[in-house]
Amino acid sequence: MPPTLSSARAAIASAAVGLVLVVAAIVVPRLTDEDVRVHWPPLHADWDPRIGLLTLPAVAIGLLLWVALPRLAATASWRALLAYAFAGTWLWTMALAMTEGTDGLARVFERPGEYVHDAQRVDSIGTMMRTFVDRIPMDSPDHWHTHVAGHPPGALLFFVLLDRLGITDPFWIGVVVVTIGSTAVVAVLMTLKTLGSVRLARQAMPWIVLAPTAVWMGVDGDALFTAVAAWGLALLAVAAVHRRPGAAVAAGLLLGACVYLSYGLVLLAILAVAVLVVGRTWRPLPWALAGAAAVAVAFTVAGFEWWRAYPVLHDRYYAGIASERPYSYWVWADVAAWTFTVGLVVWAAFPRAVRAFREGDVMARLAGAAVLTILVATVSGMSKAEVERIWLPFTIWVVALPALLPQRWHRPALLSQVVLALCVQQLVLTRW
Repeated sequence: MPPTLSSARAAIASAAVGLVLVVAAIVVPRLTDEDVRVHWPPLHADWDPRIGLLTLPAVAIGLLLWVALPRLAATASWRALLAYAFAGTWLWTMALAMTEGTDGLARVFERPGEYVHDAQRVDSIGTMMRTFVDRIPMDSPDHWHTHVAGHPPGALLFFVLLDRLGITDPFWIGVVVVTIGSTAVVAVLMTLKTLGSVRLARQAMPWIVLAPTAVWMGVDGDALFTAVAAWGLALLAVAAVHRRPGAAVAAGLLLGACVYLSYGLVLLAILAVAVLVVGRTWRPLPWALAGAAAVAVAFTVAGFEWWRAYPVLHDRYYAGIASERPYSYWVWADVAAWTFTVGLVVWAAFPRAVRAFREGDVMARLAGAAVLTILVATVSGMSKAEVERIWLPFTIWVVALPALLPQRWHRPALLSQVVLALCVQQLVLTRW
């Protein structure tokens, strides 16, 4: 059997597995009449087709980027490549969000359950830090709302900072989040170059920019977390390859900050270890741990003890809707929901990625670490639904895998990512 035919069959079979998983996640709750506690399983969304005039600019921008990005990735200078990657990500994310006008960015940040509402109630940051854990339980006086209660205070501090800077309009808060989140692609490309080559980064660029993750990167704080995590890992790669202790400390500061942005980001340890393994050195580890420890000390001195807060958050998590979301469904349906953020083309690339992983390919090895992280997260039971946003800091390391597919597949496969993002944006109304 010709190798190309064998590879094609493996790719099709793998994509079929992903498709069956998605179909099952959609159909099973309807067949069993089981309430899995989201409106349109497996996504935390509502079925709400809405196609209007503002859809047209998004379609045009998507097609323009589909045509232009592969050419720019192949020919632009390194600095220009990074600029195009950032600009393309920002433009595509904004184009998708703006299919609903300014409300596309503002809607989430206007909700009482989001960070902005609680951030605008914070009079004293010192008092907030000292009383943070006491206000996590639902029955506590003046308890935090959903998202603030579900995260360490780092996330709330960011939105308090925006409030102090006078950025209070939900739309402009959304613009800030999109802008910061769009830098994550630059960090990933720099990591691929540092640990691999410029050629590898060029291959990955269009896939990261046009990944369906753009639907969620513009409408929640997890885009911020994704950027901080990506830059932390990028600096760790620099420290590993170029033997720079300062970069290792900075990496530790950012990765340590991630643990105070979201409890689940402690799983970034898997990706951090992968970076060091690929970089073939453990020398940055003590410096990075020192940076992370400095963050932990700062938050602890300020009055927030992570290890005391997490059990309290665990109790609130399972006292709420999480206890009504069946683990038997979400332990696999989470992966189906995640598939909407990466596309079936990533599933199609898995067989080649396994082979590339064994051969030492940098992209495949980092993606493998990210996939392992995702599997640990879903098995833990602390990610039941909503993973289309929660797993963004891990997903960004996986979405470039289709670059490993045969070159003749790239154009239609990349177009399928654009189409998937547009369909999700226009056919379902995400709850974020």
